[in-house]
Amino acid sequence: MRRTNPYAIASLVCGLLWACGIGSLMAVIFGHLARRQIRATGEGGRVPAMAGLVFGYLGLFLLLFFFLQGNVLIVA
Repeated sequence: MRRTNPYAIASLVCGLLWACGIGSLMAVIFGHLARRQIRATGEGGRVPAMAGLVFGYLGLFLLLFFFLQGNVLIVA
């Protein structure tokens, strides 16, 4: 059984949590890091990495969409 890449798991978790855009950004970063490491080492975790990337980019798109619509509450 192959070891699952930890960045792939982190990408999926961050993508699911969203956390006001920060989670989405981290999901994209971790997803790309995971895919690069998976290609280089042959580890498992391609599906969680891709799911994290999809959720991450979707979250960033929604954040941008709501921001451009003026519906984002910025808490400072």
